[in-house]
Amino acid sequence: MTDLERWRLILGEPAERHCGGLSGNSGDGAGGAGGRGGNSGRDAALEWLYGRDPELQRQGVRTGGQGESVLRTVDWLDDIHRLFPKDTIERLERDAVERYGITDVVTDPAVLARIEPNAALLRAVLRTKHLMNPEVLLMARRIVAAVVEDLMRRLAREVQQPFTGTRNRRPSNVKNSRNFDFRATIRANLAHYQPEHRRVLIERPRFVSRTRRHVDQWQLVLIVDQSGSMVDSVIHSAVTAACLWGLPGLRTHLIAFDTNVVDLTSDVVDPVELLMKVQLGGGTDIARAVAYGAGLIDNPRRAILAVITDFYEGGSPYHLIQTVRGLVEQGTHVLGLAALDEDANPSYDRDLAQRLADVGAHVGAMTPGELAEFVAEKVG
Repeated sequence: MTDLERWRLILGEPAERHCGGLSGNSGDGAGGAGGRGGNSGRDAALEWLYGRDPELQRQGVRTGGQGESVLRTVDWLDDIHRLFPKDTIERLERDAVERYGITDVVTDPAVLARIEPNAALLRAVLRTKHLMNPEVLLMARRIVAAVVEDLMRRLAREVQQPFTGTRNRRPSNVKNSRNFDFRATIRANLAHYQPEHRRVLIERPRFVSRTRRHVDQWQLVLIVDQSGSMVDSVIHSAVTAACLWGLPGLRTHLIAFDTNVVDLTSDVVDPVELLMKVQLGGGTDIARAVAYGAGLIDNPRRAILAVITDFYEGGSPYHLIQTVRGLVEQGTHVLGLAALDEDANPSYDRDLAQRLADVGAHVGAMTPGELAEFVAEKVG
């Protein structure tokens, strides 16, 4: 494919007088959208999707509706899987669902039967599962299970690593760099300090035990906003809770909320089932959810309450701030996380977040691994 042909594909039919036409059968594929292969097939597939963008139509960059026939989604999906590389296919599928709301990508049984699971499709399933009949819902669960399994595999080590081998200050005979106790070594060898060389001769290095010590039970209460904008944080909260479940010395709760509060703790061990129960959308009552989470706490000084939300409060900001103030004053560690996902790049109400920080909450955004490190530091 020449550079001019690439630009012609990007800009659409209006660029043809400058870039030239497209070859019908160049590249891979033999057949395709509207019966065409190669670059012509690619152009038809791109036109089917991006030609519907009203802004591009106003600019005259693309003109929708010029193809030989209106493609069904399943036919379009067949075409792009034959005509484009994997990373391009994922981008096209994501734009179809998230940019243009073509929900039959995840509600049409013929599409679900052959589509490759990915994170964008998982988000689409969670947003549209209320539209699915039981048969389609069962097929959609395959997407959820595959993506969650992959996410669990990638995050399990990151989340659990901070809790393994919590260091104990007892001396150890196991001499390795991980167990080296710098401060105790300096104290034990100060008698060998050489002023002229400004150094301490180490005759008796000190090491600490890395065996797990007994820890008193801590509670982690994860409270996650299930409004549509928080879908990535909902997914990662479910997986994080599953990774933390059963760790010694830690009892994990998972609460989801909109204007109602749902305790999902009993489903934490099965994040697929948990996510299939989440209902995205609706209003937001952060104060009510935090008050519920506060009621779960047994020992305030051994509890961490993390509320994961964009801080756009539909309930009472006053009651939310007062509840958080009370939690902090009783010794509970309160985290206000505007995002809990692999990017930790949130959009949130900075004013309310600042007011919560002013009464003692730790406010920010974290990856699951960073949350695990915070919890492990407090517990261990």
